[in-house]
Amino acid sequence: MKLELNFLHDKFGIIFEVGLLKELAEFGTYMDVEEGFVLMRPGGYIRTVPIILSGSVKIVRSDSEGREALLYYLGEKDSCAMSLTCCLNSRQSEITAIADSQTQLISVPVSKIDEWMTKYSSWKEFVFMTYQKRFDDLLAAIDQIAFFKLDDRLIALLKKKSAQCGCTVFNVTHEEIGNELATSREVVSRLLKQLERLGRVKLSRNKIELLDIALK
Repeated sequence: MKLELNFLHDKFGIIFEVGLLKELAEFGTYMDVEEGFVLMRPGGYIRTVPIILSGSVKIVRSDSEGREALLYYLGEKDSCAMSLTCCLNSRQSEITAIADSQTQLISVPVSKIDEWMTKYSSWKEFVFMTYQKRFDDLLAAIDQIAFFKLDDRLIALLKKKSAQCGCTVFNVTHEEIGNELATSREVVSRLLKQLERLGRVKLSRNKIELLDIALK
C-alpha cells in the first residue's frame, strides 16, 4: 500500500508539519505484519525505524542464556527510542522488537532520521518525546522489579496488555508471560492459579482472561 498524504494528515496532522508529511509519504514504507513478526533482533544493524499506526509491538531484552525481560510496549503513534539511538550512532541493536498483535506501521529509512532532526522542528520534538516516554517506561519497569511482588507485576503486565490491545482475553502461554517477567513458566502458572481462585483472571488452554475486578 502506498502512503497517501491524506491518510498521513489524518493520522499525524496535529503532530507533523505538511513538509514532513510529504516526505513521510515519499520515503516511508507501509507494513502490515502478523502477531509474532520480528522487526528487530540483537546484533543486527538498524536500517529503518518504525512508527506504529495501529496494533502493538513489545520490546524485550535478552541475556546470554536466552532469558528475556520486557522493557516496554509500543502503541499507536509510538516509535522505538532504542532503534532511534542505534541508527543515529550506527550501533547494533541490543533489543528484540516483536509484533504483539496484528500491527500496521510505517518504516522510515535511517538516512532520514538525522536529516529530519535539523529540517523539521516537529520531528525533533517527536524524537525527544519518544525518548521521554521510553525513559518513563523504563523507570516504571525498574519500579515494578524493585518495589512490587511478582503477583502484582503479573497483574500490571496483564493490564498493560489489555490497554495495548483494547481487549481482556489474551492468546498467550504461561511460558511467554514468564519470559516477559523474567521468571519461570512454573512460577507464572502458580500465580495465575492463585489469581483465578481470587476471581481476578479466568484460565483456559493458552488463554488468559482478565476479569473486571482486576481492572479496578
